[in-house]
This record gives sequence, C-alpha cells and structure tokens, in this order.
Amino acid sequence: MNDSGDNKGTGRRFDASIIRTEMKNSDVKIRSGRTRQKSYRAVRKGLLTLHTLELMAVNIYKYQVTGSDDELNRQLISAMCNEMTHMQDFQVKLYEYGWKPSRFRWAYWMAGFVIGRVSRIFGGKAILKTGIWIETKAVNHYAELLDTVNWDEGTRGIIEKNQFDEYGHIDQWKRQLDSAGMN
Repeated sequence: MNDSGDNKGTGRRFDASIIRTEMKNSDVKIRSGRTRQKSYRAVRKGLLTLHTLELMAVNIYKYQVTGSDDELNRQLISAMCNEMTHMQDFQVKLYEYGWKPSRFRWAYWMAGFVIGRVSRIFGGKAILKTGIWIETKAVNHYAELLDTVNWDEGTRGIIEKNQFDEYGHIDQWKRQLDSAGMN
C-alpha cells in the first residue's frame, strides 16, 4: 500500500501510504442550504450510508486485532485507523450539511463487532478473506454512490480518496494471503 496512483480513472492522485489526511480549520464549511431540494435527500442518504458502513468497518478491524506481535496485527491497526478517518470524514460532512449520524448506527457497530470477532475466531486466513470481502463491497458501494449522487466537489474528492484507500486494503489483504500461501 505504499504506491501512489490515479484513483481508477478519476484523474486525482492519491498516496495510499497516508492513512490520515491533513485537515485544516478552514476546510470545514457550512453547507446547509446549498443543496437543491432534489439532490438534498440523495446527499443525506449517501452520507448516512457511508458513515454507518465506515463505523462497521472500524469495528471489524478493531475486533480482528489479536494483540499478537505480528505483521497482520500491525496492518489491521493501520487499516482500522484509516477507516476511523473515513468515518470522521463523513461525520464532519453530515454536520456541515446540518445533519446528524443515523440513530440506528448501533446496528452497524454490532454487525462490525460480530463480523470481526467471528473472523478472528477462525484465524488469519478468515481475517484476510473477510477484509477482501468487506472492502470489495465498500468499493462497489462507493462507485454506486459516486455515479448516482450529485456531490459537491469537496465531498466528491473525499469519497474518491476513501474509495482509493479501500482498493489499497483489498490489494494489501490479497498480497498477504498470497505471501503466506493461504489462498
């Protein structure tokens, strides 16, 4: 995950080795009232979806960490940190638009807990395959939301960067599976 590259044709360049992007005070904008009524619902629904799914991803990685002194745990912690950043990105956007996170986010928290714990019980191969599965779902969800929602430029850029990170996680987990001969 140390390479830079074009995020699957968007023309933007991202560095996958950066797990927490810099954010300045001036980056926070009040966006409420800027969204046309027609796209208002789609933007809100998209941000709520992204926020709750990232919350689930954080918990999956959090509850996969075993505490062992090994490379897989280091990578799980790094991925968890990256997903926490994504969750914060979408929480900030929700508040910028004058919205709040979903009241039902606890269900995604629980789903992440269960998926993380169950995959941990089954060991390293299950952890890596779960990571590939969940990140592939995330990449597809990001693509669908990028194609169907009329995002403002700043929010679109964050979504594209986060999608790029998810591609990086897929590649990372696949490489680890291949190098350990676990596939």
